[in-house]
Amino acid sequence: MRAHSNRHFATLRRVNTHAPLTRTARDVYTVSRLNRTVRELVELTLGVIWVEGEISNLSRPASGHQYFSLKDARAQVRCAFFKQRARLSRVALEPGKQVLVRARASVYEPRGDYQLIVESVELAGDGLLQQRYQENLQRLNAEGLFDAGRKRALPPFPKQIGVVTSATGAAVRDVVDVLRRRYPLAPVTVYPTAVQGDRAVPGIVAAIGLANDHAEVDVLLIVRGGGSLEDLWAFNDEAVVRAVADSVIPTVSGVGHEVDTTLCDLAADTRAPTPSAAAELVSPPLDQLISRLASCSRRLNRSMQQRTARARDGLGRLHARLARQQPERQLETAQQRLDLARVRLDRAITAQLSRHETALRAQTRRLRAQSPARQLATQRTTLRRVSAQLAQAIRHRVQDAERLLGTQTRALDAVSPLATLERGYAVVRRAADGHVVLDAAHVNPGERLRITLREGELHADASDPVEG
Repeated sequence: MRAHSNRHFATLRRVNTHAPLTRTARDVYTVSRLNRTVRELVELTLGVIWVEGEISNLSRPASGHQYFSLKDARAQVRCAFFKQRARLSRVALEPGKQVLVRARASVYEPRGDYQLIVESVELAGDGLLQQRYQENLQRLNAEGLFDAGRKRALPPFPKQIGVVTSATGAAVRDVVDVLRRRYPLAPVTVYPTAVQGDRAVPGIVAAIGLANDHAEVDVLLIVRGGGSLEDLWAFNDEAVVRAVADSVIPTVSGVGHEVDTTLCDLAADTRAPTPSAAAELVSPPLDQLISRLASCSRRLNRSMQQRTARARDGLGRLHARLARQQPERQLETAQQRLDLARVRLDRAITAQLSRHETALRAQTRRLRAQSPARQLATQRTTLRRVSAQLAQAIRHRVQDAERLLGTQTRALDAVSPLATLERGYAVVRRAADGHVVLDAAHVNPGERLRITLREGELHADASDPVEG
């Protein structure tokens, strides 16, 4: 296809650059052929491309297709967004909206109009950021990060104030000026970080984490000056929003101008329209503080006077009660009762000891009368007698066993095959199974035999039996 188009392109060049030819040699294009050739050249040369521009001349006929122009400051191009693709798009087309389209460059042959066949549409620039803003807003709101129940009250009189912002921006100067003028009692700690660009998100998250790790401030201001949506985008990043929501220290967000609302504003405990307003929220006016201090001093004095008067009256009543109850006389009476109780206790202890001594002496006499020493001597005599009898009985039993053993030994020797062997006899066994041979008829000729003598054994082979 590309070769075919290149051939047409070469033909066009020849027509325009060579001298006039005869009528029969000219390659004359019809309009249809020309438009088709141009379309093929455009489609094959450019393919699928991305184009950014502003939507204008938008029309939506009954067919469901959408037609519009994409323009910039100096040019425009027609676009066709067919129904099948348009139904899949998440971006609604509107005049004036800045978009980024993925399209194929082509030519509408019937009119020879150059156009883009749109395949997909995305928001471009601020429009894309706005879409991401809405997506983050919905997702984080569904998690409850912006719930009012999570918000904490700011300390009315913070001892130390922290500020997360750029160390060189106008916001830090505005905040410090307001705090120095309104509330010079509290020192200000700045946690410097980039607030715009690639380093802004990790820097802001790290600064908030550092403030929480040190735990040296009572309230934390997260501020920066105004700017475009892109300039303020770090404060819409999910990581920054979560860091603000997770901060243990109460937070105030003052990002941008009053009309700007970032996700950081929604996640913070309190939102201020500007950095200066954020500083005012955490710093009560000095005259108000002095007035409140004076009021507290007056209330404290009145309270101390009232408590002193009540304590004096109570002390007087206690003194009167003490005088009426005469504690010295009560103490003397208690001392007498204690002396009497001590005498009774001594007598009771002496009597108890006497009874225990009498019982102990009686138990000692009974123990001596039933002493086990006498019984032990009797048992020892009996043991010696029984031991002698047992030894004599054992000796008799052994002698009887020896006599019986001698008799049985002699009887065993009389029937023992060893004694028979001593007299010159032999024992014949089959070598195969060890059975004793009692009859010559039971032995086969040539069978292997084992002959046991008094001393040693012989091996032999059987011959034919001899007739008796």
